[in-house]
Amino acid sequence: MAGTEQEKFWTSNFAEGYIERNQDYASDIPSRIKFFGDILQRTNLVSSVTEFGANIGLNIHAIKKTKANLVLNAIEINPEACLHLTGIDGLNVINKSILDLDKKDIPNADLTFTSGVLIHINPEHLNTVYDALYNFSNRYILVSEYYNPTPVMIPYHGKDDMLFKRDFAGEILDRFQDLVLIDYGFKYRRDNNFPLGDVTWFLMEKRR
Repeated sequence: MAGTEQEKFWTSNFAEGYIERNQDYASDIPSRIKFFGDILQRTNLVSSVTEFGANIGLNIHAIKKTKANLVLNAIEINPEACLHLTGIDGLNVINKSILDLDKKDIPNADLTFTSGVLIHINPEHLNTVYDALYNFSNRYILVSEYYNPTPVMIPYHGKDDMLFKRDFAGEILDRFQDLVLIDYGFKYRRDNNFPLGDVTWFLMEKRR
């Protein structure tokens, strides 16, 4: 665990402060409910969901309110964040790096997703995460990340090599020829009703 510089960063003291700030974002749960509710309406027969990099579980809380009786899994590298996750009823929590996942760690889910996680992965290891998203999914893959048509590094809290933008979904589609793009969109931080973080989202499905 925590082998790359990015992984070390997300298990450091900075990450503890990030966890505290995330608790302040609990007020945007209605926006997250709207976000995931709209996306899940574009899917069929989803009964299980796995989030890669769940932090304290704000997305999981929202998903639980969008659809009843889902089997929910969360993968999170930070032990303190996992303490928050274990307090969510019925959630299966895996305290492990995404880069070190093994098939025995977690069952496949109908939908796997990341939200603001791929942007913090060392680009040299992105294919490992892409493979995990694909291999642990029965049908759908969702990525909700910052987008740029070409790879670019953005300084993050004064540090280099901790935030990257690129066409994550495009790279996933190119890597797995049996994936098709179902839908995509953009969430604007100044939306009058459901503001959320200036992120793009892409929903992909394995061809049957």
